[in-house]
Amino acid sequence: MTRSRSDQPALPAQGIERLCAIMARLRSPEGGCPWDLEQNFRTIAPYTIEEAYEVADAIERNDLPALKDELGDLLLQVVFHARMAEEAGAFRFDDVVAAISDKMLRRHPHVFGDANVADAKAQTQAWEAQKASERAANAAAAGRHPSALDGVSTAYPALMRAVKLQKRAARVGFDWPEVAQVFDKIEEEIIEIKDELAGGGEPSAARVADEIGDLLFACANLSRHLKIDPEDALRQGNIKFEKRFRQVEALLAERGRSAEDSNLEEMEELWQQAKRQLGSTASA
Repeated sequence: MTRSRSDQPALPAQGIERLCAIMARLRSPEGGCPWDLEQNFRTIAPYTIEEAYEVADAIERNDLPALKDELGDLLLQVVFHARMAEEAGAFRFDDVVAAISDKMLRRHPHVFGDANVADAKAQTQAWEAQKASERAANAAAAGRHPSALDGVSTAYPALMRAVKLQKRAARVGFDWPEVAQVFDKIEEEIIEIKDELAGGGEPSAARVADEIGDLLFACANLSRHLKIDPEDALRQGNIKFEKRFRQVEALLAERGRSAEDSNLEEMEELWQQAKRQLGSTASA
């Protein structure tokens, strides 16, 4: 028999205990939420990623009230996953907190132990050394040789993962020493795409996609060498394109026309006008 709401124990008044209790109630077979009960790790994972992006968006907009809300949404995702893990007998929310607390203590011996670091650069080097040690231990436990690329998640956005892979390879000396060599690589990849398209007959979509992937990887490498985050650069490029295209549509509307009624020549003319009106940056 399903218990009535009045039979449910009172929730904690505040703090993380309150949120964990709310999630436990939502996942309860007796009187819980049907939608929450249907979820599993795989179905919730996309929401977790989405909430992380919304946190980043609030930060980008410098909207602190929104950031508070988005951090709450992201925290809910952590509690949701931990609750499902507890139901499976794997771990509890307290175990998640204990694990990250232990990791932070382990990786900051200069704060919580007797180690000394000279500056932020030395701390970064010590942090990376500690992480490398942990990756080596994990590889040994799995019975395989460690790799400099261990731990670079396949779930990262492709541009972000490209840079992380490149940084890991660079730490062991596999990197172009000069930016000019990266430009040469980009030009080489462009030529290879052109060769695929000019090869006669119908070009292989798989081979063209492969070459475009190489080009994008090389462009990410250029961004890394120039200390530019390619994910953020593309995000800003998207914003800039959207603002300019919307301006083109507005200018067409002033002429009593729409993009569907126009042609490329007219829209290119208005695109240049939009660039002049809006400036060259995404924030313009």
